Amino acid sequence: MWSTTKQSTPPSSSIYDISINALNNEKLDLNTFKGKYILFVNVASECGFTGQYEGLQELYDTYKDQLMVIGVPCNQFGKQEPGNSAEIQSFCQKNYGVTFQMTEKIDVKGDQQHPLYQWLTSKDKNGVKNSSVKWNFQKYLINPEGHFIDYYYSMTKPMSTKITKHIK
Repeated sequence: MWSTTKQSTPPSSSIYDISINALNNEKLDLNTFKGKYILFVNVASECGFTGQYEGLQELYDTYKDQLMVIGVPCNQFGKQEPGNSAEIQSFCQKNYGVTFQMTEKIDVKGDQQHPLYQWLTSKDKNGVKNSSVKWNFQKYLINPEGHFIDYYYSMTKPMSTKITKHIK
C-alpha cells in the first residue's frame, strides 16, 4: 500500500523500474536496493565539493545495512568530470576509498537528461516535488519503499542530520 506523510500524489512510475548502468557498464538493477534508503549524488572529480566523497563513504560505511549511496558521475557543471569510466573509478578508489555504487556518466539536466534524473526532479514522476540540479554533489534521498523523501543542495554535507535523521 502506498503511503507516506510527505507525498501528495502517488508517483507515476517506480524508481526501481529505471534502467541505468554501473560504472563498469553492466546493468545496475535498482531493485537490488529495495528495503534500503538510496542516496543519489551527482559527482565530479574536479569540483570544489569533490572532498564530499569522503563524507559519502563515511555515510555509506555508517549506515550500509540501511542505505546505498549511488554516485552518478556528470560532466555538465564546469566540465568537472572529464574522465572516462576507468579514470573515474581509479580516482574514487585511490583518493577516497570509495566502495559504494557508482553509475555510468550521465546528464542530470537538459535535453539528454537521463530517466533517473527525470524521475528525481519531476513531481509528476516522483509524486513529491519538482527540482532542478544546480551543481555537482546535489543529493536525492529515496526511502526503503522507493518513495522520494527530499533533495539537498551541494552545501549539505553527507553526514548532515538533514539526511541522517531519515536513516537512523
